[in-house]
Amino acid sequence: MIVIGLDPGSAITGYGIIEEDNQKNQEIIKYGVIQTQPSSLPEERLIQLYDQLSDILSLYHPQQAAVERLFFYKNVKTAIAVGQARGVALLALAKANISIYEYSPMEIKQAVTGLGNAEKFQVQIMVKALLGLNEIPKPDDAADAIAAAICHLNNWQHQKLAGNH
Repeated sequence: MIVIGLDPGSAITGYGIIEEDNQKNQEIIKYGVIQTQPSSLPEERLIQLYDQLSDILSLYHPQQAAVERLFFYKNVKTAIAVGQARGVALLALAKANISIYEYSPMEIKQAVTGLGNAEKFQVQIMVKALLGLNEIPKPDDAADAIAAAICHLNNWQHQKLAGNH
């Protein structure tokens, strides 16, 4: 199964694509970020995000997506921009007929490190270790997206065993 993890943002959206085989071995296929131009109008940035994410989806054909759930932001303007980017990402996934699963930052940290309050660096170290990578994925948004995909694959297995899927 191929899963894409997404860490949505209006300026930068991280993505990580992982394939899991029948023996539950996970391998990174591709990761990176979609960056929009700061000089662009907000609606143009959303179009850029949609188009680039749609291209990635059509290239790698993930069956499922793990999207980081929006959490509380102190800055309302930031929360709105992230919410808009998240909505565009969900739209691109839905139009590509990809099943969407959402996880809170705490759930992702718990699944990857065993600690719901883990620091960002702890998550990055575990992503590197779990996937046997030579280095920590950069930038942080990509590492967060990969962690979301790992979280989903781990949760998906537990849910299948429990008969919930």
